[in-house]
Amino acid sequence: MALAAATVPYELRFDAGRVCLDLLSTTHPVERLDSLAPLRAWITGSGLVPPGYPLAHADASWLTGFRELRRDVGELVRGYLAQEARAYDLALARVNDIARTAPPAPRAVRGEDGTLVRELAGPPACAALLAAVARDAVELLTDPVARAGLRQCEGDNCPIVYLDTSRGRRRRWCSSEVCGNRERVARHRRRVALSQP
Repeated sequence: MALAAATVPYELRFDAGRVCLDLLSTTHPVERLDSLAPLRAWITGSGLVPPGYPLAHADASWLTGFRELRRDVGELVRGYLAQEARAYDLALARVNDIARTAPPAPRAVRGEDGTLVRELAGPPACAALLAAVARDAVELLTDPVARAGLRQCEGDNCPIVYLDTSRGRRRRWCSSEVCGNRERVARHRRRVALSQP
């Protein structure tokens, strides 16, 4: 399971395989984006901005924007997985509208050791960061190969959706270390319970 940097006290996961799916993971097991500090940590951990990039200009409206996008992407992804005929026209319209904004402009600059590193041309606006996530969702949901790899975790009560890129597409859990381990422990306990007289 990929977690945010150890210095960040929030357990943020980045193992779903796509930025838009990692955003969906921020609701499990509890709301992770409950203040600006974890939102900033998520934005950095997801790779939307380079490591260490200051996001001091983020305000409470950013929380609202990311939560609303998460809701809309969640409706689209879960609707696809459930193969529901129900139309998610409003969520689709909102995601498409957000995706139209230009994402943050990257540029290559020389680092202290002379190697090229990624930097942003300027402080990213919330709309630009939301656009990057929305574009990821549009690409995922319109690519038949990627879309076919969408999976709902088989762990008990785990709502996480991930992109299965494993060989043979046999991945069952959002994380082998989290839900997979819980399943193995439960299976072991059942075997022990059955073997005792």
